[in-house]
Amino acid sequence: MSKQQIITAPNGIAVALPTQCLIDGQWTDALSGRTLDILNPGTEEILGAAPAGNGDDIDLAVKAARRAFEERRWLRLSAHERARILWRVSELLEARKDEFAALDALNMGMPFAQLRTGMLQKAVDAFRYYAGWCTKINGDTVDLDDGDRLRHAFTLREPVGVAGLIVPWNAPMPTACWKIAPALAAGCTVVLKPSEETPLSALLLGQILLDAGVPSGVVNIVPGLGEEAGKALTIHPDVDKIAFTGSTEVGKQIVQAAGATNLKKVSLELGGKSPFIIHADAKLEKAIQGAAIATFSNAGQMCVAGSRLLVHESVYEAVVNGLAAMAEHFPVGNVFDATTVTGPLVSQKQLTHVDNLVKSGVASGARVVCGGVRAQRKGFYFPPTVLADVSMDMEIAQREIFGPVITAIPFADDEEAIAMANDTCYGLSSYVWTESLSRAHLFAKRIRAGNVWINSDLVMEYAMPFGGYKQSGWGREGGHEGVDAYLQTKAVAITLG
Repeated sequence: MSKQQIITAPNGIAVALPTQCLIDGQWTDALSGRTLDILNPGTEEILGAAPAGNGDDIDLAVKAARRAFEERRWLRLSAHERARILWRVSELLEARKDEFAALDALNMGMPFAQLRTGMLQKAVDAFRYYAGWCTKINGDTVDLDDGDRLRHAFTLREPVGVAGLIVPWNAPMPTACWKIAPALAAGCTVVLKPSEETPLSALLLGQILLDAGVPSGVVNIVPGLGEEAGKALTIHPDVDKIAFTGSTEVGKQIVQAAGATNLKKVSLELGGKSPFIIHADAKLEKAIQGAAIATFSNAGQMCVAGSRLLVHESVYEAVVNGLAAMAEHFPVGNVFDATTVTGPLVSQKQLTHVDNLVKSGVASGARVVCGGVRAQRKGFYFPPTVLADVSMDMEIAQREIFGPVITAIPFADDEEAIAMANDTCYGLSSYVWTESLSRAHLFAKRIRAGNVWINSDLVMEYAMPFGGYKQSGWGREGGHEGVDAYLQTKAVAITLG
């Protein structure tokens, strides 16, 4: 039994969750002897505590994962049994979805209603989707023609081994589940390092995994600081693969660290600066609503936020004014109020980052249409903001904002729109609004991004691969590619007779 803390949300939901690291099936205090104070960004008050794991804790967790892998604690179960356990995880998650939504609403500031029906449902669905993959991992047979010698050849698809999973603060539960579920479906054992800012739901997830029957040591969870626990996981020689979601800057550091140790496999889902392109023939009301959802949801703290609004010059003012009118009426505040659309940013650091970028844009000539100044209230709130008269050479048009800020830029024709869409070091996602079928296909082919969503806000389904071009990352999550990221291929050839 773990040491527990009880956190009660304003809507009356009480959550009892562990306060220790999960290592080899046991809840243990961090060897550092330290804890992390976890803030409620809406009130700036301490919400609870989490263990501050360090390199020693990571070492224990990796060794536990290695033993579990070598002893085949997970793989010795049949594929059908593993699938049943993953499906059971989804059932337990769904039964406690309100608790997880309350935790993440308090811990990272996304409105409770959006979490419950959106991100938390995605977390549930991850285990359901990947449960089906446990029975569908197969190699190929290969015909070899070598004259008189008859050979039988085939490939085996095998788990890569111990996977280190590092997830961010902006979507703690979905990103953890998007990594754990395919890793387990592939047969790996894992060590999860949640963000030091939002680790609470990961600890509750650990209890769910144990309750569902995941064997000891197969999933280990160690919260801690990135420069301590995260770095130790990245450089550990017994980790075979790192899967990371976070900033491009940290992603580059992980690549260097992985290459300097054991050349472990690396997959990275990094930053984005997504173009949201509205053509003159688009259905403007729906396009404006889509832009608001794609940028102001989760206070803009999404790698897929459509923060670069590219609008045909003939409808530019209509779109900018319509978006500003919508933004000004977006309820901002209490994340447990069902009408709230935008909650607080996750921390004072993030609030300062967003505020400084907006100020730099204004100093460079951008025009504030709405918002633009941090809210004068308790909590890390920044209002939905629309900036017009932005040019592509401004810092605010090139850097990832990660806040509820849209920068609007006009374009004259399709060629200019495509050039502007690709004028970034990122290539994660993009949005195109047009009623022209040929234009839709043209933009889908020519935009250099891993995801192109046409006449839609963000679409993230597990059957579809998700990942980026350029400095938005390596590899894909979702679909068969999500499982492939945790597998390696072995070629076998047998000479007959």
